[in-house]
Amino acid sequence: MFARANDKSFPKVLGRVLQSKNMKLRLRGNSLRFRLTQGEVLKLLTEGVVHESVLFSAAQGDLLTYSLRSVDRSGGITARFKNGEIRVEVPSRLVGPWANTDQVGIDSTQSIAEEKTLRIVIEKDFRCLQPQSEEDDRDNFPNPLAEPLGSD
Repeated sequence: MFARANDKSFPKVLGRVLQSKNMKLRLRGNSLRFRLTQGEVLKLLTEGVVHESVLFSAAQGDLLTYSLRSVDRSGGITARFKNGEIRVEVPSRLVGPWANTDQVGIDSTQSIAEEKTLRIVIEKDFRCLQPQSEEDDRDNFPNPLAEPLGSD
């Protein structure tokens, strides 16, 4: 489990967090969209969890953690927010087929109130068609829209 800001291991973990630049989370309206590299998909499949953090300031409580967890249970994808963590649980029966095929994503809707829902999307992160100097996408999935090498 990821160390919280009040744990004695926080500074050690914090150093690792600041070096990480992987799993992406996009918040838009009432939706969460996660994008995972090849290594992160493999880690979710084999270890059952991937997580990332955003540090907002030097204050110990200004840390947002988000995680995806593969769980052995029936039902659908669930999300919750508690103590600065967005935690999404995905049934392992959905993770395996997604990780091992060309399926791009898993899309789910969670009811949260009468006539209100939270959309949760988990996708493979593809390499950019136009190289971006500020982004290292070597561990991203090959882009299906990219032209094969040697095609003229």
